[in-house]
Amino acid sequence: MPPKAHIEPHLTIGELKTRYSKTQDPTESRRWHLLLLIARNWTIKHSAAIVGINYDYAKEILRRYNQEGPSSVRNRSGEHLPPPAKPLLTPEQQEELRQALQGPAPDGQAWSGPKVARWIAEKTGRDRVWPQRGWDYLKRLGVNLPKQAK
Repeated sequence: MPPKAHIEPHLTIGELKTRYSKTQDPTESRRWHLLLLIARNWTIKHSAAIVGINYDYAKEILRRYNQEGPSSVRNRSGEHLPPPAKPLLTPEQQEELRQALQGPAPDGQAWSGPKVARWIAEKTGRDRVWPQRGWDYLKRLGVNLPKQAK
């Protein structure tokens, strides 16, 4: 029979059970369940199989819990998101675009996504702005374009 895993007594079995049953995050719930089973003298291998996670991952969860305590169980996956994209236009440029959109486009016709994209490229000194970004700014600034005849 494999040796029982050592789990630091950061929390009692009752506290582990409460955290397992109360957490809303499925990842955290599985981790708390794993720790609860190990605290009840189950092996890591059997606990991991019951919870449905990889054995090596289960060992890592237990190692982190023993070293860092309950805070290590938190799901950190959302913390690794890339920073938000920098807007193409400054607030002043957006206001300038809002004013420009009150009249006709430079070609005398109605504004469109590609036309706004060209306007943005000229104002920002970019070689090119994708037409979708022009459409995004039309929507962001609340411009209602006239429906084209079919």
